[in-house]
This record gives sequence, structure tokens and C-alpha cells, in this order.
Amino acid sequence: MKKYICKICGWIYDEAQGDPDNGIAPGTKFEDLPADYICPMCGAGKDEFEEYEG
Repeated sequence: MKKYICKICGWIYDEAQGDPDNGIAPGTKFEDLPADYICPMCGAGKDEFEEYEG
């Protein structure tokens, strides 16, 4: 599983953990997130995320 970081605020989406607070189940791949998914911290769109190596 991969991690993706928001380039705006630094929040990390971890595919293994998902985003349960926003209805995203653990194990959900980033590419499978809805097109209108936004960063829960700053509201940035999916296009503002990049793969995180850390």
C-alpha cells in the first residue's frame, strides 16, 4: 500500500488506513478515491496530492 501527501498542507493519505472519518474504508487505493475527494485538512483536490516516500 502507498501513501500520498497533500502538497498544500502536508496531510498524508495512507491507503492502508483509508480515511474512515470521511467514509473511505481502510485498504482503498488512492486512484479508487472519488474524483471529488478533497484533503480533510485543507480542502485541496486529488490533483494536489503526490506519492509520498517516507
